[in-house]
Parts: sequence; structure tokens; C-alpha cells
Amino acid sequence: MTVAPERTNLTRYAWLSVAVAVLTIGLKSTAYFMTGSVGLLSDALESVVNLVGALMALAMLTIAARPADKNHSYGHNKAEYFSSGVEGTLILVAAASIAFTAIERLINPKPLEQIGIGLLVSIVASAANLGVALVLKRVGKQYNSITLIADSKHLMTDVWTSAGVIVGVGAVALIRWQPLDSIVAILVAINIINTGYKIVKDSVSGLMDSSISSPDLKVVEDILKTYEGQEIKFHALRTRQSASVRFISMHVLVPPAWTVEAGHKLVNEIEEKLGNALPGCMVLTHLEPLDDPSAYDEMEFYQ
Repeated sequence: MTVAPERTNLTRYAWLSVAVAVLTIGLKSTAYFMTGSVGLLSDALESVVNLVGALMALAMLTIAARPADKNHSYGHNKAEYFSSGVEGTLILVAAASIAFTAIERLINPKPLEQIGIGLLVSIVASAANLGVALVLKRVGKQYNSITLIADSKHLMTDVWTSAGVIVGVGAVALIRWQPLDSIVAILVAINIINTGYKIVKDSVSGLMDSSISSPDLKVVEDILKTYEGQEIKFHALRTRQSASVRFISMHVLVPPAWTVEAGHKLVNEIEEKLGNALPGCMVLTHLEPLDDPSAYDEMEFYQ
């Protein structure tokens, strides 16, 4: 069995997300009070949601980093799915809040003020979000952290929200058609619903023990194929993804004349190859005699 290597402490990236959320809340709230734009208000509200999501990510990454114990022999990796699920839900809540506020302002429009300065403040906040989102995306993919990937997507929805709001408020300043501010905010809300839905879907999929990704599964199958024609067979191949850890299990069938030592050497070799190809995976193998009919009894069940 190969054990996932120690990952760098990822909580510092969650702290980075918390810091940028606090910064952008201050900047976007200032922009709203300066302009009175409902678009900028919706942008500020989403940053509040970002802060809640970042705090949740921090808590779950802290739990996920705990080592295996008596009650959690496979570790605490699945805690990350709770964080990403909350992130996705918060995105949906933010979208609903933005749409509600925008519709109310569409019915009762108010003139915008100090648009230039307000937009400048919003641009600075968006740049900060974009920078942190790119960092979280890179680190999340590097360490296969669904929490950081979800947080990155959350921040990117904020960036797209801000971009839409900036365009909308700028257009209002140019053409003087007040409803455009609210219309843009509504369109932005509709757009980010899709991101929230995908994050929630991925979280539920992980909690339901979905198999590893198709590209990763192909890597496993390609490695096993290299042993074909050597009087070695495999069956009952099962996989699942648990946050940063990939679990792979299989039955390895070898000639009955093999010694225990020879069989042990083979499965160690297979586990090592899979571990090198898919860092952070946990491989479980079960050795069985090739010509024993009972070795195949569970094949249909596992397939």
C-alpha cells in the first residue's frame, strides 16, 4: 500500500483568501457609498460571501491536515468536500442576493454619484481578487485540493462580477440610462449561478465516492496493461477520489506455483509504479492464484 506524501501546509493560502476578502469588502463598500450603484453594492455583498467561504476553507483545511487516527484510519481528507460544498452554496446565495437587490433598484432607480473614483476603487479590489484567485488555482491543482480550487473559482466569480459591474456603471456614466446598472447586475447574478452549481455538484460527487477522473483511470489501466502476457491478470479494479487522495484497489492473479516472495515483489512493483504516476494515491492490492475459480467470485460484484 502506498501512502500519500505529506502536502505543504495549505492553510496559509486560506489565510491569504481571508485577507483579500477583508480588503475587498472595505474597498467595494467604499465604492458603493461613493457612487450609490446597486451593481457595486452587489459586488460588495459577494465579497462578504467570499469572506465566509474563506473562513470555512480555513477550518476544513485545518481538519483535513490532521493525521489518521483510531476513528479515521484513512485520514480526514473528506473534510474538504464540506468546504467546497459551502463555497458553492454561498455563490448561489450571493447570486440570489445580487438579483434581488438589482430588481429592487430597477423598480426604484437612483442616480449614481462620483462614478470615476468609485470605479477606480472597484478595479483595485478586483485586481487583488484576481491575483489571489490565480494563486489558489495553481496551488489547488498542484496539491489536488478541492477546497482551494473551489475558493479560486469563488474569487473568479467575484472578478467576473466586478468586471460586469464596472462595464455597467461605466456605460451608465456614458449613456445616462439608469436601468442599465441594475440589468448588468442581474446578468452577472445569472452568470455566476452556473459556477455555484458546478462546485456543489463536484462536492456531492466526491462525498458519494465517485471514481477517479478518466485521465487518471487511463494511467492506471495503461500501467496494468504492461503486465499482460506475463501470466498475470487483474480484476476487481475499483477507484475513488477522496479530496486530495486517490484510492485504487485491485485483485492481482498470479500462477499458483509462484512463491509468496515473488508475488509480494510484483505487487510492490505495481504499487510503486502507480504511486510514481499518480502522486498522493493509496493503492490496495490483493494477491490470488490464477487458476483458482474462487478467485473470480467477486468479479461481477466489483465491476
